[in-house]
Amino acid sequence: MNLSHAFAPFASTHWQMPIHTPLGQMTLVASQQGLCGAWFGHQKHFPHLQHLPWGPNQCWLLQAKTQLAEYFADKRQQFELPLTPLDGTVFQQQVWQALAMIPFGKFASYADIARFIGKPQSARAVGMAVGRNPLGIFLPCHRVLSSSGALTGYAGGLERKVALLKIEGILL
Repeated sequence: MNLSHAFAPFASTHWQMPIHTPLGQMTLVASQQGLCGAWFGHQKHFPHLQHLPWGPNQCWLLQAKTQLAEYFADKRQQFELPLTPLDGTVFQQQVWQALAMIPFGKFASYADIARFIGKPQSARAVGMAVGRNPLGIFLPCHRVLSSSGALTGYAGGLERKVALLKIEGILL
């Protein structure tokens, strides 16, 4: 059975680029519309991207790489490029949009996000959606803590979450 055609539409409209960051290698994915994904190597929920072509000159990938370098150099607090997550349910998309509202240097709880999206009883489901965020750092899931302020899981690894919070001046 030949499945090469199954990936053809996706592969022709999305590109990937591996980059190095102070917190390890990341893979960025973009389409013509914007940045679709940003994952640290070996993080949970890392998608299968082998079929995607390399996009070393794709504009959104180049901008994302530059803006991440500026973020890690303490020269950028806000990302300025269109974010178009690869996937996600309507609920996940609502949660991811809420993540974008958490300012640099601030944090929110899962319960805060649940209330913000109008589903105050769904903090646990919010946590699951946060864990599936396909745009780590760009949609700042690292800024989400438990209601008590305690650190909780991070798909990219808890040590990276701590490092990102320190970059933003959030000392726990």
